[in-house]
Amino acid sequence: MDYGKFKYEAAQKAKESRRKTSQVSIKEMKYRVKIGRGDFDTKTNKVERFLEEGHKVKITIMFRGREVHHPELGMRILDRVAEHNNELARVEASPKLDGRNMTMVLAPDKRVQAAAEAARKKVISDERQAQRRQAELDQASEVPTEVPASNGSTPPPQAETVPTEPQATEAQATVPEQEPTEQEPTEQEPTEQEPTEQEPTEQEPTAVSAADDVKER
Repeated sequence: MDYGKFKYEAAQKAKESRRKTSQVSIKEMKYRVKIGRGDFDTKTNKVERFLEEGHKVKITIMFRGREVHHPELGMRILDRVAEHNNELARVEASPKLDGRNMTMVLAPDKRVQAAAEAARKKVISDERQAQRRQAELDQASEVPTEVPASNGSTPPPQAETVPTEPQATEAQATVPEQEPTEQEPTEQEPTEQEPTEQEPTEQEPTAVSAADDVKER
């Protein structure tokens, strides 16, 4: 057995196991009793980011002066933080009062995260199905479909729509409409013009012609 080879393989396995494992550390976030809305949202978002990275988070409420006599104010803040991160973590250490501080530990829970992810996917799928059904209903309402008659019965007659004639005005109502008359084409027969005989016109004898007649005689 080669002892050097054995030590080398053991070192490689340990190195590979350390690479796969993630180091879990405890992060701490401090709140005050009189914290504002914006500061609370900022600190809570940081807590959510730490939990998503796989770290545990220790929530600390710091009391000052007479605030220590009102631990219910700190409990309200811790409940709000736990409710905000209920889909990522679970309460590992319940709230407890330690001097002037109240602490609580949140640890990431894979089961809770898986359940939250499944619920989120279900909500998304339901929304998509609702949108698909709404689209089908809209398409069916736009395109009318003919329903076939069942059991050999004839489909009910559909009411015929009678086009409404435009109402005539008073001037149009008083003047009757004249129907256009068709004029038949008339054949014109050619007219034969009869030749007119011109009668010779008798010229009255003038004085010169009368004198010539006398001489001839």
